[in-house]
Amino acid sequence: MLEEAGAGEQQATGESAKRSRVGLLIDVTGDHFTARLDSTKDSDAPASHEHSIGQVGSYFLVKESDANILVMVERSYRIADKQGRAAHMVHLTPLGEITGSGGFSRGVSRYPISGAELHRMEEDGLKAIFSGYGDKDFKVGNLTSFESIGVHLDASAFFGRHAAILGQSGAGKSWTVTSLMQAALRSMPSAHIILLDMHGEYGDKDVDGVIAHSPFPADKVRCFRADQLEFPYWLLAFSELCELVINAGDENASIQMSFLRSTLIRLREEANEHLDLGHITVDSPLYYSMDDLITAVKTANRETSDFGKKKSALYGKFDQVLVRLNSLLNDNRYDFLMRPKVRTSTESLPGLMQDLVGLGNPRASISVLDLSSVPFDVVPLVAAQIGRLTYEFNFWNPRCREFPLFLICEEAHEYIPREDIPRFREARRSMERISKNGRKYGVGLCVVSQRPHDVSETVLAQCSSYICLRISNPDDQEYVRSMVPDAARGTFAALTSLSKGEAVALGEAVPMPVRFRVDMPDPPPNSTDIDYSQKWRNEDMTVDVANLVNNWHKQERYFSSSR
Repeated sequence: MLEEAGAGEQQATGESAKRSRVGLLIDVTGDHFTARLDSTKDSDAPASHEHSIGQVGSYFLVKESDANILVMVERSYRIADKQGRAAHMVHLTPLGEITGSGGFSRGVSRYPISGAELHRMEEDGLKAIFSGYGDKDFKVGNLTSFESIGVHLDASAFFGRHAAILGQSGAGKSWTVTSLMQAALRSMPSAHIILLDMHGEYGDKDVDGVIAHSPFPADKVRCFRADQLEFPYWLLAFSELCELVINAGDENASIQMSFLRSTLIRLREEANEHLDLGHITVDSPLYYSMDDLITAVKTANRETSDFGKKKSALYGKFDQVLVRLNSLLNDNRYDFLMRPKVRTSTESLPGLMQDLVGLGNPRASISVLDLSSVPFDVVPLVAAQIGRLTYEFNFWNPRCREFPLFLICEEAHEYIPREDIPRFREARRSMERISKNGRKYGVGLCVVSQRPHDVSETVLAQCSSYICLRISNPDDQEYVRSMVPDAARGTFAALTSLSKGEAVALGEAVPMPVRFRVDMPDPPPNSTDIDYSQKWRNEDMTVDVANLVNNWHKQERYFSSSR
């Protein structure tokens, strides 16, 4: 009786395998396989599957003995066999192996030989792989080919080993960032995320009475403009201050830098004598008076001897420095940097650091820093300062491993360029330090860009996870392809055909390269495309031009409320 039952079970298994078979391997190399699919009349696949067998981006299993290798269709084509009949061929990329328990492991430990059978990958099998990988409550979307299967990211890999979200303008980057952060806040409510908002898309704002709220929960987010948080001049590193006030092409630049170095150390020591700090360096985050600095520079610039008959070695060497300092002080757009109202002492630094990482009052899981009103010429400097403060927070934090941080750099190509341009050097250096060393101290980085070709190669190369939306530019495609892990050629060929909100995820945060549709953010960010067709069909809207010009005069684009 038992023998008959065993025989029946084996027969059933054999019949099941026969029904799922769709072809045979005819060529095997180290990085791809080629298979010939069975003709429709020879295949035992159900009719409902016939139309999709061999579709680019679909999955198959290569079965040989007890080995099960998961492959993805990279290319589908037809050739004529020796009898002149059409043969359906597929080019396959091996992704990994299905274990005996139904799990998935990256890489192939034992390659099949030509003649191995190709089988359909059932939906239940894919569902088991994706549901068993990553964090079950960190769902970011659904497979394009199987909408019932959710895509879950490994949160530790995504946030802790750096990530990149790339796609051309209009592909849905802002919506993707919002959706991912909303999912993160639902599953990890004690997160500590810092978001550099370059266009006012993620914070609260009031534009002439039209109020737009942040897309993140009110009890989880705090939104700051640069003038609310303040990044004062005295927190600039020496190299950042030199970049701000010294022209590297000035023939007196070396003299100016040497004088500033000694003067800053002296001013910091004098202003903080009451703190008994011991050794103070030129980069110590300590307050000094800008008025005292300007007085010292003016004195050196006019220094003479012998009743004015002899000019000192420094005489007239600081004219350009003084012009630049006065220009910055007289422009109210730079007040958050040059004329701080709150950060006016060394004792105010803890408050700034608390607000930055979400430990202020009230506490927040995500801090949105609205830099849209910051003058473009100092955006790189402010970004450099934020990156450096974020890194330094956990570098000096003895419990850094229990308090991980995540910094999101929107429009990263605007201040972390690929080329070594002097104006962007400090921002690039700051972000590259996080990308190379941040993981050791619990500081993760996410770069978001519409021009990946223009982003620092060092930063992108350190990312372990990539979410790529539609990318049409050939230079951007090639650049990303050279950077990403698990670079399945067929997967990247699909980048030009992705619809809005559809993405390809690769790297350590997902079990395999996967094409999926990102969950719609609810609510969406303040970046919805303008409907020109609808707006231009309605009656002309009245614009208060006088108020517009007044805002321009005052350099007040809008007011955003901190919460």
